[in-house]
Amino acid sequence: MTAISFDNLDGSIWYDGEMVPWREAKLHVLSHALHYASSVFEGERVYSGEIFESRAHTERLRKSAQVLDFEIPWSVEEIEAAKKATVAASGLNNAYIRPVAWRGSEMMGVSAQDNTIHMAIAVWDWPSYFDAEAKMAGIKLQMAPYRRPAPDMAPTDAKAAGLYMICTLSKHKAEKEGYHDALMLDYRGQIAEATGANIFFLMDDGRIHTPTPDCFLDGITRRTVIGMAKARGYEVVERAMMPEEMANARECFLTGTAAEVTPVRRIADYTFTPGEVCKTLMEDYTTKVNSPAAAAAAE
Repeated sequence: MTAISFDNLDGSIWYDGEMVPWREAKLHVLSHALHYASSVFEGERVYSGEIFESRAHTERLRKSAQVLDFEIPWSVEEIEAAKKATVAASGLNNAYIRPVAWRGSEMMGVSAQDNTIHMAIAVWDWPSYFDAEAKMAGIKLQMAPYRRPAPDMAPTDAKAAGLYMICTLSKHKAEKEGYHDALMLDYRGQIAEATGANIFFLMDDGRIHTPTPDCFLDGITRRTVIGMAKARGYEVVERAMMPEEMANARECFLTGTAAEVTPVRRIADYTFTPGEVCKTLMEDYTTKVNSPAAAAAAE
């Protein structure tokens, strides 16, 4: 079966302040973002008609743009209103939402101070990042061939398009070799994250351990899950973690807007058994994002 291309869907996309037909939301081939990766974006979920942690995502989008030395010409409030309008126009009650901002085509070269800044927001139906059977059983990861760069080597505190090139390459390699994803180390050889999600381990000491996000994003879902774990009485330890420490882990799971809470059963030669912690946090997350309180927080 031929997959439906994302440039050939029905509906509307918010584009530079206007709703335009989906198929007409285009940019020029000489846009700076296409050649020099001067683009930032967010990935967000709509649950029961509400965008989860919407404002936190919008604030991070604007901050990421500033890290890349450009200012998005719409305020947080204007972007929030645009996202809600795009969700409403989609008619979807549960969906994925992608705001993206980029430099245009006025200047073509490394320097691009005079380029117009554009922004678009698209909403589409997107189910679980991993299929249900794989998610419940726990997914398999291999070690990624690339490492997360140091903060003085790349703008690691921005959700910038260019930082995901090594993620795509690492995930492609993993999928070709029968894995679902890959675990990335950082420039020091410490555990960092998966290609698009943060990672947690239930260690033999009974505590949940997770790498300190000092060269990769402190995910919004990551922070949500840490809060839920603490509310359940679990102790959460954020620290530097070496890959060989995975031998002392009982459970492992990923967190992210797309991944939500996804158990892991294997990373390279290390194996884990999705158990009580994974199950509890998966259920708590599902409850939270669909609760009236979560909807109110998204306002």
